[in-house]
Amino acid sequence: MKKIVQIFIVLITFSNLTFGQEMQKSNLLNYTPSKLLKNKQMDFKIFNNLYTQTKSVDDLGVIFTDLSRQNYFTSTLETYRGISNNRRINIGLILNIKSNNGNALKATSVFNFSTNTGISRAGISNLAPSLKVAPFNKWSSFSIQTSFYIPIFKDEPNSFYLDKRSYISETKFYFDHTFTGDKFQIFAEADVVYHLGTKADYSNFYINNGERFANNSVAFPVSLFASYFLTKKLTLYVNGQHYTLLAVSNNFSQNFTLSGIGLKYQLTDELNIEISHAQFLRGNSTGLGKTYNLGFRFLN
Repeated sequence: MKKIVQIFIVLITFSNLTFGQEMQKSNLLNYTPSKLLKNKQMDFKIFNNLYTQTKSVDDLGVIFTDLSRQNYFTSTLETYRGISNNRRINIGLILNIKSNNGNALKATSVFNFSTNTGISRAGISNLAPSLKVAPFNKWSSFSIQTSFYIPIFKDEPNSFYLDKRSYISETKFYFDHTFTGDKFQIFAEADVVYHLGTKADYSNFYINNGERFANNSVAFPVSLFASYFLTKKLTLYVNGQHYTLLAVSNNFSQNFTLSGIGLKYQLTDELNIEISHAQFLRGNSTGLGKTYNLGFRFLN
């Protein structure tokens, strides 16, 4: 949190120095995830998420502290292209790269991208073709994104957890609203995520059952972001998310609530940078850790 505050001070100082020369158009304001691209326009994102935990909570709400540290790093590469003149349809592709470890290793050790039996695991986990549509001409701030994730990593028994061993159907509903004066903006997202696949079979020693905990279940994440535009190139936001996973046949369910704070800065006409931090506040059958995030977006 201290580092995020320091970066915030640097960015607001730099932004104020150029306040009189701000861009007429702000991608931060005009291109939320709700907004679609125009024909032949390209959007490329890299979002890096580091989650680290030493606490967890069981299904009864009992909290366990001072656990051996576990770290989970995800780098998501996402690209979209506009294919309609009226900004109604975008097509894209999503790729996830993972690096995870346990055994009380430092959080930054995930950047070694090492694989050691039972201690760490790294690799490309899944990819997803994706489609985004704006179904209503009068509601340009409402859109729907649907993606289908395909696991492409090897099934390795007795190995450390890499990712969910599921084909995943994910549908996201986006909406944003900018208030008069272009200083405040809210963004809301509601998802329906179905994890396909048979439930974990703990009598089968030839598969990694730890990666099948969510098979044949459905999740309902709901997120809300409130942004304040300090300048056209710099925005501060707070966010919250509640996540619920319900079992269909695998007898596992979980939920958690988190909140966070972040900054977005428009470096050039095409390039944005984002930093954020979040804390898991509560939950059931989940870790109670923290996330540190760094993202880049190139829009052309």
